[in-house]
Amino acid sequence: MPDYELTSILSPDVSPLEVIFLILPGASLMSVASAIDPLRAANRIEQREVFRWQIVTPDGEPAATTCGIPVVPNDRFRPERRTDLFVVVASFGAERADGRLLARIARASNGARATCGIEAGSWLLARSGLLNGHKATTHWEDFEDFAAAFPDIDVVPDRYVIDRRFLTTGGASPTFDLMLHIVRMRHGMATALDVASVFIYEQASTGEDAQPLVSLGRLDDYDPRFAHAVRLMEASIDAPVTVAALAKRCSVTTRTLENVFEKTIGESPGAYFLRLRLSAARRLVRDSRMPLADIAARTGFSSAAAFSRAFRRAYGQSPSGVRSD
Repeated sequence: MPDYELTSILSPDVSPLEVIFLILPGASLMSVASAIDPLRAANRIEQREVFRWQIVTPDGEPAATTCGIPVVPNDRFRPERRTDLFVVVASFGAERADGRLLARIARASNGARATCGIEAGSWLLARSGLLNGHKATTHWEDFEDFAAAFPDIDVVPDRYVIDRRFLTTGGASPTFDLMLHIVRMRHGMATALDVASVFIYEQASTGEDAQPLVSLGRLDDYDPRFAHAVRLMEASIDAPVTVAALAKRCSVTTRTLENVFEKTIGESPGAYFLRLRLSAARRLVRDSRMPLADIAARTGFSSAAAFSRAFRRAYGQSPSGVRSD
């Protein structure tokens, strides 16, 4: 592996940064756009080609994204091609990548100055052995499984992580943040602000901010007591606390917290907390092969039976029924 330092692509540089985007079938269209469009906007603002990229897929055929819209590549994936930044964008189906593709990813990374894994792209870099001994992140739904699968990686819940020559992100919005960071480091704050303005985007988070289960958008639009309570709920999905305990930690009475929730979202804190836990459970039921008993425990239910009853009441179908659809 070349002895490149990541700072070499994050230093001021007027020459074009060469980027190869490897798009896997099942990738999120928003993640693809968040990775590429900020670079396109930077070229427009600078009125010159400060970023130059190619889009490739494993076989050179269009890659269908999660919403069904295909990404048409410029070429098939050629791992021998050298580049400044090699980016792997993946989501659903990444676990089906075979050993040959993983070997090609490792080879392409070895020929790049820096390598980036977006969302499940982190899994492919990890399975290729590239992230051992590094800090990395992935989508919040996969933190525990990712950490268990790769004990030699320091998994952190940050929005994006930069560790030497490897970059990883947790999803579409963090990817946009990362690309703005690259623009800012290479071409200055003014250009980065202009890129953000093209998309009417206000960057309210840093890379080190934790990924939230619930996106609250502009927190200024919410009662801060509501936002605080929701973040406390997120942190205790697997061991739910009582509404009285939430209120105490928010420095309000139980009645006040109930009034805040009713005014903000039209339901009680308890009802919202249950819905939050069931929503997390449903994603795990649909998108993982984790045993249902483990999902019940991870989302704070006392037993698989209690989980199944609550799930059926909420969705009109049992967890096993949803999984078999």
